[in-house]
Amino acid sequence: MKFLFLCTGNSCRSILSEVLFNSRAPEGWTAYSAGSKPTGRVHPLTLKTLENLGLSTEGLSSKSIDDCEQYQPDVVITVCDAAAQEACPLYLGGAIKAHWGLADPSHLDLPEAAKLQAFLETVAHINKRLDALFALQPEQMTRPELIAAINNISHIE
Repeated sequence: MKFLFLCTGNSCRSILSEVLFNSRAPEGWTAYSAGSKPTGRVHPLTLKTLENLGLSTEGLSSKSIDDCEQYQPDVVITVCDAAAQEACPLYLGGAIKAHWGLADPSHLDLPEAAKLQAFLETVAHINKRLDALFALQPEQMTRPELIAAINNISHIE
């Protein structure tokens, strides 16, 4: 299964989701990320957080959703915390769509050590949701059951 994590800037939450997903995904599952208004760079503390976790940052970049349409994802997950206020369009293909809102630690006005802690809290939040996602058995579910299950993961805090 192919997953696309979308956010506004594609510099923090969606990038973290992509890397964390790919670092532990079941065989045959892969993730990409993109932004509706990409910043053009990955946030430095996103890179530092991933490196501190021992995860590769090689090849990461802030991409537009247009750059990812070629992947034809099976599932598109938006990770903006306030979808009503942020421009996070859903890919218009036949993909399953879900919204897993996450607060953006990159916008916090904190000293770097506290901000890094906020990034780690975001990582923990993403990992809890990925635990639930990876526990699903999509091959044993109908499409409506899978849609409901993926959307219910958004309630995990």
